[in-house]
Order: sequence, then C-alpha cells, then structure tokens
Amino acid sequence: MTTKGTPGRVVRIDDETWAAYGELCAAEGTSRADDLRRHAHARVAAWRKKQAMQRRLKHLGGDADEDSF
Repeated sequence: MTTKGTPGRVVRIDDETWAAYGELCAAEGTSRADDLRRHAHARVAAWRKKQAMQRRLKHLGGDADEDSF
C-alpha cells in the first residue's frame, strides 16, 4: 500500500539483507521506504548537477569528459 499518492515500486532484495536493512533503518529512526527515497533523490540530484555542468562546459566550448566529475 502506498501513501500520499505515490506509486508503489517492486524491488528484489534477499530476505537476510532486507531484514538487516530494516534493523539499520530502525536504529537510525527512519523507514526503509524513506531511506530508499532519500537515496534515490540524492543520486538523481547529483546526476542532474553533473549533467548541468557538462552542458555548461559544452556551451562554453570546453570538452567535458563525463568521468572527470
């Protein structure tokens, strides 16, 4: 079941890792779903920032090597 109108997603994670991840998140005072959302948001933000830097360098005439960021 989802909340706040967000669609549910299915991921495949072995039971042992999922249980340990639940313990880790509980110890940190969060849920697995919230931790996964925050991780995904951070990764996407970093990726978008890298893309913007590459576009800016390209626009300025630089040669942006994607591995240089």
